Amino acid sequence: MQSLWSDTHRFGIWRRLWLALAESEQELGLDISDTQLAAMRSHLDDIDLDAARTYERKLRHDVMAHVHAWGDAIPEARGIIHLGATSQFVNCNTELILIRDAIEIVAAKTAGLILALCNFADTWKDLPTLGATHYQPAQPVTVGRRAASWAQDLWLGLEDLEHRLESLRFRGVRGATGSQASFMTLFDGDAEKVESLDQLVTERMGWPADRRFLVTGQTYPRVVDAQVLASLAAVAAAAHKCATDIRLLAGVRELEEPFEKNQIGSSAMAYKRNPMRCERACGMARFVMTLSASPLQTASVQWLERTLDDSSNRRLVLPEAFLALDGLLDVMRNVADGLIVRPAIVEARLRAELPFMATEDLMMAAVKRGADRQEAHEIVRQHAMAAAEALKEGAENDLLERLAGEACFSGIDLKGVLDPNRYVGTCPTQVSRFTAAARGTIVPRWSGRIPGASDPGI
Repeated sequence: MQSLWSDTHRFGIWRRLWLALAESEQELGLDISDTQLAAMRSHLDDIDLDAARTYERKLRHDVMAHVHAWGDAIPEARGIIHLGATSQFVNCNTELILIRDAIEIVAAKTAGLILALCNFADTWKDLPTLGATHYQPAQPVTVGRRAASWAQDLWLGLEDLEHRLESLRFRGVRGATGSQASFMTLFDGDAEKVESLDQLVTERMGWPADRRFLVTGQTYPRVVDAQVLASLAAVAAAAHKCATDIRLLAGVRELEEPFEKNQIGSSAMAYKRNPMRCERACGMARFVMTLSASPLQTASVQWLERTLDDSSNRRLVLPEAFLALDGLLDVMRNVADGLIVRPAIVEARLRAELPFMATEDLMMAAVKRGADRQEAHEIVRQHAMAAAEALKEGAENDLLERLAGEACFSGIDLKGVLDPNRYVGTCPTQVSRFTAAARGTIVPRWSGRIPGASDPGI
């Protein structure tokens, strides 16, 4: 990702765009020689950044600085570089290429994270764990089903990224205000040749001709940036939710993120195993999510055919959002591949609350034996409140012992209701169906492009 957004890569694409423009103009009859094109092809990557910076200090224009610097390297082609184009020919088209390639990177890493979570979910699909709503004890789920929920959120984000890839358009050859007037002049008013030029350049840059904007101002529509950043933010939000859940569960010792042999959790409290990877992931996710608002503001204030207040903003927002999400996904892949479950603690926390979870089944059993449902409910409520108060004072959960003394529950197998598996519903089969569907969709599309797990470093 760093290489993708580097100056060297960006300016290399500029030169390839200028070459594609010149080749297409020659093909359509303009006076451009094979010698000039050969010179351009032989100097695509030997970019003298120092020379370009010197020109930019003098000219105060980055695109013209590179036109002059390249012209010095290929004097025979100097006169046809950037012929008929405006700065946004190279800027906009390059940024669309960078965005496309950057989405490919983060989408592949998102796919890898989903599959890693699927592996974890399959391993732990049958282990009951205490559910939580409002961060209060609730009906049990399984450890694997919870992980499948994290994976599903990310899968929704991946689908959004895939949609962006499928719908992203190329700006093409549009001119200073989108009118293509300069190219009409070059081709003596031949509109068909201008249209052919637009198609040829688009295809030479690896984009289907039917995936280009048919109307633009000077730039491609800046709402595209807002759509892309929204997709990145959706993945970031899903990863944040996953990392936050892991942090909460680490606080009660049910789960732990990977912890290296010599890793130090705290400079003062030597016993600590802080969830620092997930904390880092949450911090980066928030950064990506907050960036998503900026392109909306930029798109909304592009006066008429274009204003320049977008440029400085986008040079920060676009690369930083992708770089942060890229790092975030590396961290979360590392966590998912090494996530640790503590089954004994999972079971102990569930059993401490399980009598409360069993009360609905007990009430139904009492009703079947002739009890009044509302009376049974009130008996359960009173004893449950008392048992909960006792728990807060450090006692064990004695709810079932309390209910055993009530006539309406006499003869009911109170111990039998403490099997956690009777309360997880279809969680295990949900996991199996979900992971099979996820693998069946994601693997064929992203196989060979998903990177392996990486050490997220410091």
